[in-house]
Amino acid sequence: MIIGIGTDLLDVRRIERTLARFGDRFVERIFTETERRRAARRFKPAASFAQCYAAKEACSKALGTGFREGVFWRDMRVENLPSGKPYLTLTGGARRRLESLTPSGMVAHVDLSLTDEAWLAQAVVVISATPAGPPLGRR
Repeated sequence: MIIGIGTDLLDVRRIERTLARFGDRFVERIFTETERRRAARRFKPAASFAQCYAAKEACSKALGTGFREGVFWRDMRVENLPSGKPYLTLTGGARRRLESLTPSGMVAHVDLSLTDEAWLAQAVVVISATPAGPPLGRR
């Protein structure tokens, strides 16, 4: 069952201009320590920040709140599995909102897809719920 879908498309140059203007103040307000460390290792940190920014925007849309009702930027953390697949970890108000959207007896899943091309970064978030309980085949 799909609970929410969100998408965001962002011009990387917008993040470059914001970084030039506000620097650490912007970075520390929006991004988690994990995201800041990852961006610092990249050849183009602004592109990494843009993907994270787009992921957070898309997630806030999928949650149905935007950045209101206790949902804050750093409540969503973009991480990667060892395979490189991106995923979102939700904490604080974003986690509480997800829990309030999840029907009783179900488990929420937050799927994230990221892509970029030239000066664009895009993120798609799908929040779904599946029945709680033992995996199929073990009942």
